[in-house]
Amino acid sequence: MSFGSGLEPSSDDIMSEINMTPLVDVMLVLLIIFIVTVPVMTHSVKLELPRASNEVNAVQPKTITLSIDRDAAVHWNGERVSRDELAQRLDRSAKDKPQPEVQLRADRTVAYEHVMLTMSSVQKAGLSKLGFISEPAPLAHGGTVSGK
Repeated sequence: MSFGSGLEPSSDDIMSEINMTPLVDVMLVLLIIFIVTVPVMTHSVKLELPRASNEVNAVQPKTITLSIDRDAAVHWNGERVSRDELAQRLDRSAKDKPQPEVQLRADRTVAYEHVMLTMSSVQKAGLSKLGFISEPAPLAHGGTVSGK
C-alpha cells in the first residue's frame, strides 16, 4: 500500500507494509529452541535420598528470678540469699549452656542503689540476658493506653 493519490507516476514509492518473513523466521527458531530445551530441563536423575527426622532440638534456657524486697534483701527464685551467695550462684549459672535469663523484680520503695548492686553482680558474673519485671500502671477513668 502506498501513500499518494495513485494518479501520479512516481519512482520513489514508499512501501508501508511490514515484511513478516524475518519475524516468522525468528519465532520459528525460538519455538524449536524451546521444544528442544524444555524436556532437558524437566529431566532429572532418579535418586533414593536418605531420610532424616526434622525435630527441633532447641534447649530452652532456664529463668532466674531475682527479687529485691523493701528491706533490700535479695531472693533467688523466692529463696532469700546473701550478696556473697548471690555472686556465687550467678558465677555458676554463667557457665551453663545456654546461659539463663535473669529477671529482676524490685519493690518500688527500695533504694535504687540496691537494684544497681544486683545488676552489677549479674554483669560481673558474665550473664548477658537481664530483664526487668514490672506491673503496668492502672488506667485512669476507664480510658485506654493511648488516651482516647
